[in-house]
Amino acid sequence: QLKLAEAGGDIVQPGGSLKLSCVAAEYTLAGRTVAWFRQAPGKEREGIACIDQSGGITNYASFAKGRFTISRRGDQTAVHLQMNDLSPDDTAVYYCAAGEWDGDGLGSRGYDYWGQGTQVTVSS
Repeated sequence: QLKLAEAGGDIVQPGGSLKLSCVAAEYTLAGRTVAWFRQAPGKEREGIACIDQSGGITNYASFAKGRFTISRRGDQTAVHLQMNDLSPDDTAVYYCAAGEWDGDGLGSRGYDYWGQGTQVTVSS
């Protein structure tokens, strides 16, 4: 059973940056597509970005393009989400998920393993 854990959530001012990490306990993320999702209070979970098992193919939600960057470590131990120019609209619980790429990779289908989430709060 692949267990994922997110880290890096924090309180940050508007315009600030955060880097989230997704790591797998006991196993690596090799061979799996990894994606980041978020869920704000009262809203549905939405896909942010995904990266294929090779790290060579990525996809981003429109709101993430130009501000967020997904990457994976060469040793396959972690996948990161670098977030820049954050706004209060980015406040949410951020989750990582691992599985197989399905469709555009930003939907929940295809992801069998999920972390518990990390809180990101953007506030002045």
